[in-house]
Amino acid sequence: MLFAQLRGMGVALAAASILAACGGGQSASSSAPAASAPAASSAASSAAATSDGKEYKVAMNAQFPPFESMNSSGKIEGFDVDVMNAIAKEEGFKVTYHQQAWDGIFASLKAGDNDILISGITITDDRKKEMLFSEPYYKITQVVLVPQGKKIVSVEDLKKMDKVGVTIGTTGDLAAQKILGATSEKIIRLENLPLMLKEVETGAVDAVISDSAVVADYVKKKGDKGFTMVEVPDFTVEYYGIAVRQDDKALMDKINSGLKKIQASGEYDKISDKYFAK
Repeated sequence: MLFAQLRGMGVALAAASILAACGGGQSASSSAPAASAPAASSAASSAAATSDGKEYKVAMNAQFPPFESMNSSGKIEGFDVDVMNAIAKEEGFKVTYHQQAWDGIFASLKAGDNDILISGITITDDRKKEMLFSEPYYKITQVVLVPQGKKIVSVEDLKKMDKVGVTIGTTGDLAAQKILGATSEKIIRLENLPLMLKEVETGAVDAVISDSAVVADYVKKKGDKGFTMVEVPDFTVEYYGIAVRQDDKALMDKINSGLKKIQASGEYDKISDKYFAK
């Protein structure tokens, strides 16, 4: 789930700009298997894989499929989990995953409760003032989800709608503010994406603005419901990044190194195909 954003009409723009691209949820914890050392392609890579062994706490808001969601066993799974596992394996460290309410995810990093954030987080200039970001690992844009019978081709069509849904504190929220005005009563804000999608299903909102990959996944699963994803030219490209504390450059260097390795080896493409292949 780029921009800085509002949490809502009662929250200042500066504070909301630190929020990212998915919703909130109940706090819980889900652990991934300890990442093992990769097969040694060289003496150097083998040494790197066995020299660390540290375990890092990774925070996610698991209400943002296919990037992260909770399965029936209460375990967090998704594209971001697989990417993070692959990076950890390459760099020889371990990770455990923790479900974190969206409105507290950035504070949890700053407080030291978590070490890494990967949760469809859009890289923005404002967020880079508060934390370190990896190189981008996924490109998206904002799109509009409309139910059967609704049609839009531009932001002018959105302006004519009575209710436009967004998840609080996301880049979709900011996009709606730019189109309709920051204090517009037409903007309906909910705490997380599943709740917002229910609103469009029931007709409580006329359209939803959210991240392209998430909306595409929803339309694919709800193909029989007549929902349509509309790409609006006015929306710009955004990039997701992995975040750590500003003083944790050594960890960020490992993350960037691992990301580069899985992209070069083809492992990243395999993971992407698993979740996003047509």
